[in-house]
Amino acid sequence: MSKLIAIIDDNESMQDSLCDLIESVGLEAQCFGSAKAFLESDLHRRAECLIVDIRMPKMSGLELQVRLKREECNIPIIFITAYDDAEIRAQAMKEGAVEVLKKPFDHQLLLKTLRANLDR
Repeated sequence: MSKLIAIIDDNESMQDSLCDLIESVGLEAQCFGSAKAFLESDLHRRAECLIVDIRMPKMSGLELQVRLKREECNIPIIFITAYDDAEIRAQAMKEGAVEVLKKPFDHQLLLKTLRANLDR
């Protein structure tokens, strides 16, 4: 079975782009338009890594990170964001994010980060 990467972003075109990228390297990708949709899917127990937008309506990526940590669900998280805020970046990393990438980001850097965390 292929390793599952969950993509959580409220922007559909970003979801599609990331899904295509992840699948192009032989991994399984599942997209969600919100943190709530991801949590309701029960895939948070099967996903090997998350790619999560920081700023989303209702539940932000950082709020999702805290909730997963509280539930002892320690999935590696790669955050993506259009807003390069040093304080938010520091908070995400302090809480255990493996990387915070500013949009538009280098797809090869994302794949390299993803592979490094899947190989752990």
